[in-house]
Amino acid sequence: MIYNTLALFVGWLLDRLLGDPSRLPHPIVFFGRCIAAGEHWLNRGSWRRTKGACLAIVLTASTVGISWLLLHLADHIHPLAGMMLRALFIFYCLSGTTLAREVKEVFIALERSLDDGRRQVSRIVGRDTTALTADEVQKAALETLAENLSDGVIAPLFWLAVGGVPAMLGYKMVNTLDSMIAYHSPRYLRFGMVAARIDDAANYLPARLTALLMLLSAGRLGLMPFVLRYGKCHASPNSGWPEAALAGILNCRFGGPHQYFGEWFDKPYIGDNDRPLTITDMHTAIRVNRGAEYIAVAGLLLWYL
Repeated sequence: MIYNTLALFVGWLLDRLLGDPSRLPHPIVFFGRCIAAGEHWLNRGSWRRTKGACLAIVLTASTVGISWLLLHLADHIHPLAGMMLRALFIFYCLSGTTLAREVKEVFIALERSLDDGRRQVSRIVGRDTTALTADEVQKAALETLAENLSDGVIAPLFWLAVGGVPAMLGYKMVNTLDSMIAYHSPRYLRFGMVAARIDDAANYLPARLTALLMLLSAGRLGLMPFVLRYGKCHASPNSGWPEAALAGILNCRFGGPHQYFGEWFDKPYIGDNDRPLTITDMHTAIRVNRGAEYIAVAGLLLWYL
């Protein structure tokens, strides 16, 4: 257990200090290349839903199996080697620091000009940003901050607790599949359907746990009825929960119609106070995210002990 504890602490500390290592080989980039190659090969002709399901299942199972084998071999060499490899994988799977930096950059860019803010937020959201107002740019950044606290921090830690590093990496493959092929567009609607459902299942508990941790971090457990009310107001069965928690904490409103790949989606609103956001809200949101992350990491370290 001591090696698992050390691996978690070292991996999390590396992410806290460094963020995503842009100059180093990254397994998520490799995941993306595998998915792109599989999609190019399989997403044609008939049986697209079946072929998309096979791609999602094979890539996820392979990720879990290969990572388990690599860790088993490292443990066989020396327990310290296994610990270091686990720490490296944990580091790669967490993205709390990078996300916070990106959101800060959106607000800084917006102070320069609206066009700079739109370009910066386009790095972290999937919607069309060319016509967003300044307030919409800020809301898009904070919605993404809340949603990706679950996807990029709490869910990986949840699956680490459930099944160790192989399960954590398997979750990241599922999440990468969802981000690449699970779109409601003619090209991906059938091919990415099963990948989307697997991602929904993998995030069901972590998304709700994320909302709870955010309320704990802010000392606002009294907002739980608000989260229960608005957490369901999202096209995704999961993304609305952390967004509702942040909307309640900031007393603002998220959601509403957005454009994705040239098509409008009439998303429900989350919250009812449609007020302008400020840079103070950004700092509050990042502080809440960090607090939720600290609680999750501390809880998992205690679990290992």
